[in-house]
Amino acid sequence: MKKYISKFHYLTQDLRSRSHLKQAIIACEAGANWIQYRCLTKPDNELIEEINEIAAFCDEWGTTLILTNHYHLLNKVDAQGVHIEDFNADLKAVRKAIGNDKTLGASATNINRLRAVQNTGVVDYCGYGPFALTNTKPNNSPLLGFEGYRELAKHPEIKIPVIAVGGINIEDVGPLLKTGVYGVAVSAAINMAADAGRAFKEFHKKIY
Repeated sequence: MKKYISKFHYLTQDLRSRSHLKQAIIACEAGANWIQYRCLTKPDNELIEEINEIAAFCDEWGTTLILTNHYHLLNKVDAQGVHIEDFNADLKAVRKAIGNDKTLGASATNINRLRAVQNTGVVDYCGYGPFALTNTKPNNSPLLGFEGYRELAKHPEIKIPVIAVGGINIEDVGPLLKTGVYGVAVSAAINMAADAGRAFKEFHKKIY
C-alpha cells in the first residue's frame, strides 16, 4: 500500500522552555502537514497522555502524526505511524505489529543500510543522514554533506522516498532538494529559533 509521505518532516524535541504540545501547536498553526513526535525521556503513561493531546490538535488541522520509536503505543493513541531510529530493529516485525495501514519510517546512515531498509519491503520512507553536525540526535556516523546525497543519483535501485535529516538549516534546503532527495526533516533549526513559527514558514516556502 503506497502512502502519502510529506516532503517536509517537522520533529519535536525535548526542550525545557517549550512542551512537545506547544511545539506541535506552533507547527500546525504555521502550516505543518507532518509532525514527528520525538520524545525519548518520558514513561509510557506520560507519553500516551501527551501524544493524545497532540493527536487531537493534529486532527483539527489535518496533520499527519508520526511517533519516534514507540510503536507499541500505536494501539493506544491516534497517530498515523511510527519512525524507527534503531538500526538493528526488526522492521518486518514492527510492520507486523502495527499493521499495513500505518506508515512506517526507518533511518539509515549509508547506502548499504538505505538499500537494506528498502529491501525489507515494509518501509514507506527512510530518513537518511546526518547531513551535518547536530545535537538533536548525537551519533558517530560520518556526515553526508551535499555530496553524500548526490551519491544517490549513482544508485537508481534506490526507489524509496529519501528524507535528508540532521543539522539542516534554511540555506541548505535548496541545494539539498537539487540533489534529488524526496524531502527534508528539520528540528532544531525551527525549535531553537527566536520565532519558531516564522522559522517553520521560511522552511515551508523553501520546500514547496
